[in-house]
Amino acid sequence: MNTTNSMNRRNWLKTTALFTGGLTMLPPAISRLQAAPVAPVASNSTAYANDFAIGPKLPVNLKARLFANENPFGPSPNAKKAIMDSMLTSYQYPIMKIPELEEKICTHEGITADMLMISSGSSPLLLGTAVSLLRDGGNVVTAETTYDDLPTRCEKVNAKWIKVPLTKDYAHDLDAMEKAITPDTKLVYVCNPNNPTGTIVDKDKLKAFCERVSQKTLVFVDEAYIDYLPDADETTLMSSVKKGQNIIVARTFSKVYGLAGLRIGYIVAQPATIAKLQPHTACSWAVLSAPAINGALASYQDKPYIQETVKKTMESRQFLYDTLKAEGYTYIPSHTNFVMFPLKMDGERFVEEMMKRGVGVRNWKMNDQHWCRISIGRMDEMQAFAAAFKELS
Repeated sequence: MNTTNSMNRRNWLKTTALFTGGLTMLPPAISRLQAAPVAPVASNSTAYANDFAIGPKLPVNLKARLFANENPFGPSPNAKKAIMDSMLTSYQYPIMKIPELEEKICTHEGITADMLMISSGSSPLLLGTAVSLLRDGGNVVTAETTYDDLPTRCEKVNAKWIKVPLTKDYAHDLDAMEKAITPDTKLVYVCNPNNPTGTIVDKDKLKAFCERVSQKTLVFVDEAYIDYLPDADETTLMSSVKKGQNIIVARTFSKVYGLAGLRIGYIVAQPATIAKLQPHTACSWAVLSAPAINGALASYQDKPYIQETVKKTMESRQFLYDTLKAEGYTYIPSHTNFVMFPLKMDGERFVEEMMKRGVGVRNWKMNDQHWCRISIGRMDEMQAFAAAFKELS
């Protein structure tokens, strides 16, 4: 893309009657038109595949795609219809749809629009957080092992990454994380439920932790998998944000809502925090597609569909548990749509051998032990995993 042309086009939009005379009347989502310094995107399939540690290319005979924590049951029927209907007006910019989604989220969560930022999945939001908070140095405190997108981005902008070992049950050690905070700590990151271990922390202890720590520094709570919990409404830190605490809560439509391929997610935080992140985060209509917005609008808080998706996920997860037990393997009890279990062979070799059999999984090395993280698939995918796994176990 020609940067000069892009900037001229954006400036032209800002100076039209719609974006000048009526700008003050529009919701905050439309007025966020700042250029955002985002990281370049890899342009080859090898780079994409390496993101999931699956090698340069997938086999033609892939029977089970179990490496990306996706919802294999897909979007809700309402979302599918909304996505298809959006094609009829796909020649239009989705200018008025973002405020509609913004209003829907704000109404449900009981927040104001200046506490919300919507973007194309979590990546731009994580990048914006890293750049805005740690570009001048400092450190970020996280668990080890956890989802490393945000701390990795922090390291790339000159920040130090302080890793705190998990508990013996592979959950966040909140006490140790609090002790690891220094005067240079600008961010504490908590992924709950945690990826890749699938564990959670006691909700009351987490809320108390965030209340204390947020008085010292910003706390980022990633709730990508919270919809898989039976008590999600009681576990979320949304209420802590509404109390005025210095916390960012991240949510995504990529998991239980089944919209990973459409890229849409959001964060909730104090208005001052949102304002600080805006210049560094791609968060306007220019980065969101009409199908993504319409799909999110139609599926947001679709309780019957969420309950059905979780039910089928739990059934497949129990099948996996039974398969592992039958082959003499243990596993970390999961609260999510993925399970981690220790391997009895080299992790990379295990992934390669499973891939030869048409089953894609991921491997980790944790506490000097090789592990597999398997995403929960449809029952036919889990059966394909079981057949391949029995040949190797």
